[in-house]
Amino acid sequence: MTPDAPPGSLRTGEVAARAGVNIQTLRYYERQGLLATPARSNGGHRLYPPGTVHLLTVIKAAQRLGFTLAEVAALLAAGRRPYPAPDLRARATDKIAEIDRRIADLTAIRATLTQVVDARCDSLTNCTCPDCPLPAVNGSSHPST
Repeated sequence: MTPDAPPGSLRTGEVAARAGVNIQTLRYYERQGLLATPARSNGGHRLYPPGTVHLLTVIKAAQRLGFTLAEVAALLAAGRRPYPAPDLRARATDKIAEIDRRIADLTAIRATLTQVVDARCDSLTNCTCPDCPLPAVNGSSHPST
């Protein structure tokens, strides 16, 4: 570490390696306001406070749970207030409802694809199977109806 660095500060490469992200991710998160602009050494190197690695771990964990970066930013901002609101619980409840909708959509898609396989459909536009579950491409009913 350089002599002008605050105690415990980490350079960009160190933070990225410890958090398991790339350097461009750090810079992107800075531009998005997820990370505070770090101090600079006399040589111009970014110097991050030690808590940055933990914060990045939290951000990545929230993303794995399905939160967008905008949602993560809002949750981080809520947590920084003097009297945090129960934003995480409400947003988690909303995220569960969103996931349930997506699961329902995927289940319907899977059921239709299973019908396509079971009916032995052979073409998206000119299927010759008698029980094709897919509508004709032009939106009219299947030729066999």
